[in-house]
Amino acid sequence: MARFRTLDQLEPAGKRVLLRADLNLPVRDGKITDLTRIERLAPTIRELADKGARVIVCSHFDRPKGKRVPEMSLKPMAEALSRVLGKPVAFADDCVGPAAEQAVAALKDGEVLVLENTRYHAGEEKNDPALVEGLAKLADVFVNDAFSAAHRAHASTEGVARRLPAYAGRLMQAELEALDAALGSPARPVVAIVGGAKVSTKLDLLGNLSKKVDVLVIGGAMANTFLAAQGKSMGKSLQEGEMHETALRILDEAKAGGCEILLPEDLVVAEAFAANAPHRTVPTDAVPAEMMALDVGPATVAAVEARLKKASTLVWNGPFGAFEIAPFDTATVQVAQTVAGLTTSAGLKSIGGGGDTVSALRHAGVIDRMTYVSSAGGAFLEWLEGKTLPGVAALETA
Repeated sequence: MARFRTLDQLEPAGKRVLLRADLNLPVRDGKITDLTRIERLAPTIRELADKGARVIVCSHFDRPKGKRVPEMSLKPMAEALSRVLGKPVAFADDCVGPAAEQAVAALKDGEVLVLENTRYHAGEEKNDPALVEGLAKLADVFVNDAFSAAHRAHASTEGVARRLPAYAGRLMQAELEALDAALGSPARPVVAIVGGAKVSTKLDLLGNLSKKVDVLVIGGAMANTFLAAQGKSMGKSLQEGEMHETALRILDEAKAGGCEILLPEDLVVAEAFAANAPHRTVPTDAVPAEMMALDVGPATVAAVEARLKKASTLVWNGPFGAFEIAPFDTATVQVAQTVAGLTTSAGLKSIGGGGDTVSALRHAGVIDRMTYVSSAGGAFLEWLEGKTLPGVAALETA
């Protein structure tokens, strides 16, 4: 694993610390609907403040495209952060310039300030040197605790990290350590579960994982494409006919590299994509013409669980079926419960992440029983694909 400076190497007392956070919270009708990202950020802020730092929090929110959009202000996030921390949090009406500089100058040791949305400036997404300088002059050191934005080479993620002494915050540190345990230097055997709708959107992911794991389990609608490529009739199931040759190539390359690919043995099918629709379980070579696959069946679940019981590490991205509606959440929930049990009883290192995966694991009630669940979305996926993340690379030490 590449080396990173963490808060263990930082003496923050009296220093102005620019903390890149992810305050891109879900908002509906003007109200924040989920404080998870603030709650996960709070330990880093508390540690820095308790040690006497002057904590200056910066973040983007939504896509104002370089303009001041009142509905995209970070002021409500500053107020929410104050409630979570249980202490006052100041707010600056800009992230650079006189307003920001005056707010920073007013800070005392142990106090916290939130800067306005970095994306109010077009230079943020362009990694503009002028904006980088404007941010850098506010602080003595930089701490990045926003892995979820680390795949972007923006001014507040990559640019300023190369301008100031840079450190990983506790959330970033936990994410990097979990990812290293998953694929960097994992305990073997390693199993990866990949679900989702389309092979075409996960080509890089499948290609990279097939070179790094011992067993690659393919579920979700993308499994239909692999099964159809093998000549099986999939009825009305979602599948990509134009990806058949690619699917067969992935299978051949995985086999040549010694990676076992596990495809479904049976499927739960229905005529309609609807909650509690009449359904039945069929072998993968017996999907009726008028039906569609919406989950994998019990034989497939048993095969997956057999591999998991022999595994030391699991990487999970994507559900097995249409987990949003019963009963097509059955396989995802059952495997998730097994993973949680093995994590507790057998020391399985279980790392999950990416969009629907987080929702599926929360639905299964296991999100707090896995080794680590990443809420990073795009950054987590790009890391699984083997891509360099600019915001992470900027933290690496020689």
